[in-house]
Parts: sequence; C-alpha cells; structure tokens
Amino acid sequence: MHNSLLDDLALASPLREKSSRLKLALVAAALLVGVMSTSPVAPLFIALTMSFASIRLGKVPAGFYGKLLAPPLVFALLGTVVILLFFGSGPEIFSISLLGQSFGATAEGAELSILVLSRTISGTSCLFFLALTTPMVELFALLKGLRLPDSFVELSMMIYRYIFVFLEVAVGTTHAQAMRLGYDGLLRSIRSFSMMAGTLFIRSWEQGERLYTAMDARCYDGRLSLFEEKRRVEVQELLGACGYVAAITALAYITRGTSLI
Repeated sequence: MHNSLLDDLALASPLREKSSRLKLALVAAALLVGVMSTSPVAPLFIALTMSFASIRLGKVPAGFYGKLLAPPLVFALLGTVVILLFFGSGPEIFSISLLGQSFGATAEGAELSILVLSRTISGTSCLFFLALTTPMVELFALLKGLRLPDSFVELSMMIYRYIFVFLEVAVGTTHAQAMRLGYDGLLRSIRSFSMMAGTLFIRSWEQGERLYTAMDARCYDGRLSLFEEKRRVEVQELLGACGYVAAITALAYITRGTSLI
C-alpha cells in the first residue's frame, strides 16, 4: 500500500482539522488502557470504536480499511494459534494430531490467546486512526514539538520516506523481470531476485548521495525545520476525549478478570 494513498486519506479526512496533540493524547491513552486491560472486553471495545471513528468520522472507505487491517490481523491470528496450542495449563478443550504429534488447547491458553489477539487489534486500530486522520508531516512536526531528539525525528522521516521509495523500485523491477519471464523456473527466479536485490542496493546508494547533495545545496546545517500547525482545542472536543478515556478506563476496571470462554 503506497504511503501517498494513506497521506491522501489523512489530508482529506475531516478529522485532520482537529488538534494533532489531542488525537495523539487520545490514542496514547487508548493504547495504554488496551494493553493494561486484563480482559478482552475493553480492548475489543476500543478496536470497534476506533474503527468506527476512522470509517464514519474520518471518512475512510470501509473496504480500504479492511484491507489495511487484514495483514496485521492475519499475523496476530498466527501468533494466537501458537499461544493457544503451546501455552496454558488445565483440562484440554480440544486436541489435534499433526505429523504424529498431539497438540492440545486448554481453557487458560484459549483465554490468553483471545486477550493477546484483542490487545493487538486494539493497538492496531488506534494507530490506524492516528495515521488515517493526521498526515505524517504533521505527526513528525508534532514529535519535534514534543521535544523528542531531532536526530530521532529526522531519521524517522527519512526512513519512512525511503521505505516506500525502495518498495516502489523493487516492485517496478520485479514486474519488468516477470514480463521477461525472469521468474520462469527456480534457477531463473533466484537469479532474478539476486539481480533485483543488487539493483536496489545500488539505487539506494545513489538515492542517498542525491539526498545529501540536495540537502547540502539548501544549506543543510544538521537540522530540518518542521513547523507544527497549532490548532485550537474546542471545549466539546476536550470533554468528548476525556469522556471516552474515562469510559474505556471504567470498562476495563469493571470487566477485569472477565473471560469470554
């Protein structure tokens, strides 16, 4: 997924005009509550509300949001299966045989796997809400405004930018090789992949030199200037954010120790 599409959605989002500091504080609080919850109820509620806010309030297409959420969800499900089969104690709920080995799932392992999955979905939904309603340039400016080290913020900016540049080069090279039957057979595939990796290394080296030359031509003195756009926080927005944090905190406290099994 190209970063420009994410930034386009963030730029077009109605929530973009809201305070970046308020959104960051809200997401940080929701992340903290979701991670600290001992029951999957609160994290699942956070995931649902954050997804609703991204789609309904942020005007993110539901289909695109689903595609965005699918890869981390699949990864989390794979990890959940491992936890389900190899962690926990007590009576078995069910067991399966694979390659002559028997693997069993216990109630404790099932509870732990559901909790981990709910926390993962909750955190991912929170981060997607922030990324889909706040352009990355504003996020980096906000991080700089929060007195984070300049080297950390600037390095993060460059890494974020060039990850997608190199992905674009890799995808373009792979498509060109595929059109020339470069992946027809195992040996050809290995050779084509090694050539693509070598090309990517050379391109990254050249891109780094161009970047340094461009920054030097603009009198780069070791610091990148980022200006944070200060937006006023309305009383209703502040009350709504505080009310939401209070609600999920109360939900996490009330449902502590609650099991879905």
